[in-house]
Amino acid sequence: MSRLFWIVMVVIGAGLILLMINNSAGRTFGIENHDFSRMLWFGTIATVIGASLIRSGRPLGGMARSLGVWAAIALALIAGYQYRYELQDVANRVTAGFVPGSPLALGVDNGHATVTLDKADNGHFEARILVNGTPVRTVVDTGATSTVLTAEDAQAAGFNPAALSYNVDVSTANGMARAATVKTNEVAIGGIVRKNMSVMVAAPGMLEQSLLGMNFIGSLSGFDVRGDRMILRD
Repeated sequence: MSRLFWIVMVVIGAGLILLMINNSAGRTFGIENHDFSRMLWFGTIATVIGASLIRSGRPLGGMARSLGVWAAIALALIAGYQYRYELQDVANRVTAGFVPGSPLALGVDNGHATVTLDKADNGHFEARILVNGTPVRTVVDTGATSTVLTAEDAQAAGFNPAALSYNVDVSTANGMARAATVKTNEVAIGGIVRKNMSVMVAAPGMLEQSLLGMNFIGSLSGFDVRGDRMILRD
């Protein structure tokens, strides 16, 4: 193996030994151990890249361009990591424009998951939830006592509407409907998840769109409406 390889290995080994020796002190050569370890790795990577370019025999201008490209890639990766939450919000906003009911933003507030919804063109807040892992487009309906699925959405989520007994009256913003009670494995919207939640399945033809009702909304620590946005807090 080349002499450079062994030099690099010795430097890394010596640096690791120094970090272990100075672990309790927290500093190595007056530098915080965290910063010293980062300096060690960055220095090693820079040395390897620089030596590889020199040994390639390329002209100085070509090497400078290559170093510039690698530096730009590194900066882009670092910037992407630092702004990952902002980029996630941008992606969510784009998705919400193409897929109705998709969360406008996902976040964490005091350790609790939050989901921000945008008002749909029809004037209602829509939420694309997951029922047993199946996407279901719902209208947020605080006038509905329970989350109610259409027969079609219930079937997609793994229930058999033909085998259910529709013996329960449920109240929705559009009036009363006959429904059956089923228990889901999981109901989720963004990072807000509820296990083993009971929901209703409307009789076929009695409901045009599934509803996210108060049995789910009421399980949240809070929610509020700010203009055309609704924020749900786990």
